[in-house]
Amino acid sequence: MKLNILIGRNSICGYRSCPATNPSMLNVHLVPHTHDDVGWLKTVDQYYYGDRNNIQHAGVQYILDSVIDQLQKDPARRFIYVETAFFYRWWKQQNQSTQRIVTQLVNEGRLEFINGGWCMSDEATTHYSAVIDQMTLGLRFLNDTFGECGRPRVAWHIDPFGHAREHASIFAQMGYDGFFFGRLDYQDKARRMKTKEMEMLWRASESLTPPLADLFTGVLPNGYNPPEGFCWDQSCNDAPIRDDPDLEDYNVDEIVQKFLNASYRQAGFYKANHIIMTMGSDFQYENANLWYKNMDKLIKYVNALQAKGSKVNVLYSTPSCYLQELNLANLTWPLKTDDFFPYADDAHDFWTGYFTSRPALKLYERLSNSRLQTCNQLEVLGGPKSKSGPFGEGDSDTMKRAMGVAQHHDAVSGTEKQHVAYDYARRLATGWAHCEVLVRNSLAILSGSEAPRVFCENLNISVCPLTESSHKFSMNVYNPLGRTVSWPVRLPVNGSVYSVTDANGRAVDSQVVPLSKSTQEVRRNRGYAKGELVFQVEAPPLGYSTYIISMLRDEPPASSAKPTATRSIQNKFLKVTFDETTGLLSSLTNLETNQTIQLTQNFYWYNASAGNNKESPQTSGAYIFRPNSSDPFVINKTAETQIVTVSSTVQEVTQWFSPWVSQVVRLYEGHRELELEWTVGPVPVADGLGKEVITRLDTDIKSSDYFYTDSNGREVLERRKDYRPTWELKQTEPVAGNYYPINSRAYIKDDKHQLTVVTDRSQGASSLYNGSLEIMLHRRLLYDDYRGVGEPLSEPGDFSDGLVARGRLLLTFTPPDTAADVHRPLAQGMVLQPLLSFQDGTPSANTKLEFSGLQTDLPPAVHLLTLSQWDEDTVLIRLEHQYQAKESKTHSQPVTVNLQKLFSTLDVLGASEMSLGANQWKEDMDRLQWNAEKTSKPLPLSAKDPSPWEVTLNPMEIRTFLLRVRQL
Repeated sequence: MKLNILIGRNSICGYRSCPATNPSMLNVHLVPHTHDDVGWLKTVDQYYYGDRNNIQHAGVQYILDSVIDQLQKDPARRFIYVETAFFYRWWKQQNQSTQRIVTQLVNEGRLEFINGGWCMSDEATTHYSAVIDQMTLGLRFLNDTFGECGRPRVAWHIDPFGHAREHASIFAQMGYDGFFFGRLDYQDKARRMKTKEMEMLWRASESLTPPLADLFTGVLPNGYNPPEGFCWDQSCNDAPIRDDPDLEDYNVDEIVQKFLNASYRQAGFYKANHIIMTMGSDFQYENANLWYKNMDKLIKYVNALQAKGSKVNVLYSTPSCYLQELNLANLTWPLKTDDFFPYADDAHDFWTGYFTSRPALKLYERLSNSRLQTCNQLEVLGGPKSKSGPFGEGDSDTMKRAMGVAQHHDAVSGTEKQHVAYDYARRLATGWAHCEVLVRNSLAILSGSEAPRVFCENLNISVCPLTESSHKFSMNVYNPLGRTVSWPVRLPVNGSVYSVTDANGRAVDSQVVPLSKSTQEVRRNRGYAKGELVFQVEAPPLGYSTYIISMLRDEPPASSAKPTATRSIQNKFLKVTFDETTGLLSSLTNLETNQTIQLTQNFYWYNASAGNNKESPQTSGAYIFRPNSSDPFVINKTAETQIVTVSSTVQEVTQWFSPWVSQVVRLYEGHRELELEWTVGPVPVADGLGKEVITRLDTDIKSSDYFYTDSNGREVLERRKDYRPTWELKQTEPVAGNYYPINSRAYIKDDKHQLTVVTDRSQGASSLYNGSLEIMLHRRLLYDDYRGVGEPLSEPGDFSDGLVARGRLLLTFTPPDTAADVHRPLAQGMVLQPLLSFQDGTPSANTKLEFSGLQTDLPPAVHLLTLSQWDEDTVLIRLEHQYQAKESKTHSQPVTVNLQKLFSTLDVLGASEMSLGANQWKEDMDRLQWNAEKTSKPLPLSAKDPSPWEVTLNPMEIRTFLLRVRQL
């Protein structure tokens, strides 16, 4: 279970390998780099091999070949590499001689890995669990391959379109010393340049005790490009340095002066006598000789002027060497506590559309994350035979790599070309196919049943061949959460009456409801079920329960739908009323607290700007949201409504707004949330208008222009309309400029009421009116937004007439001081959903119908974030406190878990704590310390572990352990 922390005998990597600087001069750190998108205009494979260069000239394998060759020619040269997904491929194809050369370059600090994740993840649309996983995947490869010299010291997000506070917190907890990025709002950048606040200390958590989530953060001066006139790639047109005075066009003096001017200009925006220049850009260095030959000359001729009194010193460097110099300067840095959303690069160019772009891919990525966690857990619980068992060879690695690629800032973000989006989805499907075999094997081992097991991928459109045709079958419900869950299940069936029994033989209330008209239309000819069997299931923590389903009456279900007059539906927790005239929601009541709010919900669309505005031709596109007007068009002021009442299981109302927008409003028995299942599409565009579709909730909550959104699914940030905490905003886009990303929740509140919306994927959200909350669900556009993708965002869908998207919003209504007690577990349940699998017929007598991998439920505040096989006898586990400080009277307290008393089938023999990225022992973490401006905010305190086996988690804390285990 040891980490590969060996350092070669001749290693001088890390900060020790940094070149000397001159304290009395302006030191210009040239950082040779390439930015290699893990898919964007071309697929990952096409980028790696240099295929389809008619789309974009780019071949990553040639970049690495060329750079390694050039680094050997001069020990002063440096290069950084970022995207481990590409490097992993390249490394596997090299012979031992090349691998030895690369290892030496790494050991000498001449080739340095920066960031180190499988990709450079998006920051707006990713969930923190998937970000941690993709970082761990990349960091582990680097550690296994190069040891300590492969460990990145700096996080590097030069291209993502806005920056999340939770990402900074994650990087800090992974042991990074600093973070550099390229993009921030043009107004924010202008202010920071003026005040020399381009570099700062980012305090990325209000719950964790500083400096645990503190991260030094720098804004790069030119995005991630070189200064103008100094791009020497084969893709550029800048003049090379012509240094033979006997030849025509000698230009050394001119270029040196131009460089000195650029250096002094840049230095005027930064505090220290060190500045950084990014020498490279997208897919550059395919012919590295061009770059290095000219940079060698630049360094030579600029530094030669020092003899004549010049105070500029140029050197090859890396981001970590630059960072070390800033740390040694011992300056005091401004403190940042909010985030960098939304991002605009000009007055009418807000990059807030991609928060919602490609809604189906965003959901598929989220569901794939849930499946990967289940796959990882069952690999541990099932033991070694889960990878090679009765159903063949299975693995989790393929899915880990597919999910790692999917976190890229042009993947789940929805900002890739259509053929690339298909490729991301195909990779996720292939990954699950590998995991499926592992899951089948593991469940066969745990249950003792090797009967064929099927998974139904299309339950969201009521398609499952086995349940539609079988008269008797069993359903296994695997629960990946560390607590018992109750979950509503809907199975497509053709009978009218069924019996459902649980693992203990007890009858379970169930009802067959007719298939909704919208489901029949979305499904088209892909299934033939006439109804859905609805019932509640319960599954133990980290385990499964089995349900036996038998058809009692083989006839189509009778329609119980009927027109609605003034109606309400309710369970023991909530009551929902509908307006008898409009058919829309009219109020929501919490029956436990006896509170009621007015609540109206409807669907609207913004007319996407077509670029015919003479003042600014900017259009809406994959990245940018730019509506033609601040007032959206209502799709329908009334909804055609039908009510279906289902005994003790569920009550639901179907609302039809138009042929392409419908919704089912559901209240399940025993649940404290209202479910809104929306179906949108195909979005019509025959009128020549692109459409950005939202749903808006209007209430009488006195929210006073404030609303709240989560950061990557974890901590919640306060937002305020037309306001930024760090500068005086000049608002130029009243709608798009107020949109923020949400990954799992958003809410509005006043002193007594809080309405929280939990989402099933990442989306864009805002509150533009007092008491209002709007969420963008779908986008179909007719124009490109001129940010590089080169095609309109108009997804064809399965039948080439436009994508149909379906999703769920869960609404909770509570007093503010108890809201988190409901929405925290609700959001985790949406992210990690039970996995359903089916076997035809009746289980054999010796089948184990129920299993839990834990001895008991985890405490309510504790979430099992990771359980994954690490080595043969070790597993990686992450436990997290899922509540923020002060958000819950009950749960925002330290909580202790005993590692030896966690698992029911594993004997824990040893435990070693690690960094969040699992590439350092916790005791070896030694981050650079920074001086920050003082803050008046009280700092949270943290409780300690009472004993070696007892782990105390403070609010929002994640702790990572390698456990040495033995199967019981």
